[in-house]
Amino acid sequence: MIRVELNLEDKGQWVKVFDPRDFTVHLDGDATAGVGDTVRIDLSVGNEGPRVILRGQVIAHRDVAEGSAPAGTTVALGAEEREKVNYLNGFVRGGLLNLRERRRLPLRLEVTYGGVNGPCKSYTRDINEEGIFVVTEDPLPEESELHLLVAFPGQEKSTSLVGVVTHTVVVEDEDVPGMGIVFSLDDASRAELIARVDELEKKFLKSELPEEALL
Repeated sequence: MIRVELNLEDKGQWVKVFDPRDFTVHLDGDATAGVGDTVRIDLSVGNEGPRVILRGQVIAHRDVAEGSAPAGTTVALGAEEREKVNYLNGFVRGGLLNLRERRRLPLRLEVTYGGVNGPCKSYTRDINEEGIFVVTEDPLPEESELHLLVAFPGQEKSTSLVGVVTHTVVVEDEDVPGMGIVFSLDDASRAELIARVDELEKKFLKSELPEEALL
């Protein structure tokens, strides 16, 4: 996998490099990857924006500008990048910190949960104070109640949470397999979770999270 950096001076540049019609990102300049190569894009937004890792495959390359299209490389993002792109789109529009229902932090956090045959270890695809998506090829049935331990960066002790499986994604769906879980929390637990997610997002926006927390 070829690794490239994409540093956007401000969030307004995201709409210039990302094409929602075909879910592609355009990289200006000389190509470091050929058509068909797999690419990891380390994208950062300004001095106070998030750092997001996007993965995809090169589908086109132009050595010179053609009409209004600049020289560079076009990368088609995979379906598993959808939540990261959704977050970036929301960040560009603004208001994520005030509209919690819109944010789903695209982060990889270690999770331990009760499976059918005992404790299972996995990781998240995204999280907010309402719910979480856990990556697994063997999701629990919908409406299953389960207990989770989520490891937040910088916290010595994992956070204990309870939730209900609301939807599942299997391998055949050609998306990230796993299960979406809505939390069932009392007021005190929810307030604590909101505070942790707020802090998590602030660190994400300032690119202060460790590499292993980035998907």
